[in-house]
Amino acid sequence: MLDSTRTWLWGGRLAGALVLGFLLLPIFAIVPLSFNGGSILAYPLQGVSLKWYAAVTSTPRWLHAVGNSLIVAVSTVAIATPLGTLAALGLDRIQFPGKSLLMALLISPMIVPVIITAVGVYFFFAPLGLANSLAGLVLAHAVIAVPLVLVTVNASVSQLDRGLLRAAESLGAPPITTFRKITIPLILPGIVSGTIFAFAASFDEVVIALMITGPGQKTLPRELLSGTRENLDPTVLAVASILIAISAGLLLLLTLVQHRSAKYRA
Repeated sequence: MLDSTRTWLWGGRLAGALVLGFLLLPIFAIVPLSFNGGSILAYPLQGVSLKWYAAVTSTPRWLHAVGNSLIVAVSTVAIATPLGTLAALGLDRIQFPGKSLLMALLISPMIVPVIITAVGVYFFFAPLGLANSLAGLVLAHAVIAVPLVLVTVNASVSQLDRGLLRAAESLGAPPITTFRKITIPLILPGIVSGTIFAFAASFDEVVIALMITGPGQKTLPRELLSGTRENLDPTVLAVASILIAISAGLLLLLTLVQHRSAKYRA
């Protein structure tokens, strides 16, 4: 029985490793090409060079796209994090009929296909003059980012020790002091995780950006998509590698936050 269980365990690990390798295979093909010294996307590499990364940092269209993406992502986080956190706290403290339905509506942008959200947002924003603007893109990204913050913070709030809150109240602490010194520190890992998810979702989003922004408001993913259509060169692969590095860094940061949170609770 023990040998059978061990066989299934190692079989599952092997299957997981094969699936992970299949998913990472395109990355292993793209990243080395971004260091190609030649201008042809082909193996073997014609030398190793950083000139394509230098081209990214010296080309105005890429720098403009990076700036737009950072502005949109940071603004989205600034809107989504407080809204998602307050929604999670409110839904946790108040019990009322239809609470589960309201929760489902709030997280529905995570379930609805992005193209449907993009079309709906465009027809809603166009009469308001928010189309072809970064402000409209920020609001649209906030729609898909708030549910991410809500879900992560809600998970932290559900594990909150109510005894600490009651103890603070019994000692005469005002509600704002209890919230600032007890509630916030305890749910901070969930807030940070939600912030990371919101930033990544906004920084890497392209479908809504295609619908909302115009030629003057191109974000990095949209510029990357345009580059693959118009003139595919190693510069595009350098940008893709940078995005991969950013995503990996955010994932590592998220893992670190979750590890520290688990260690703190233990």
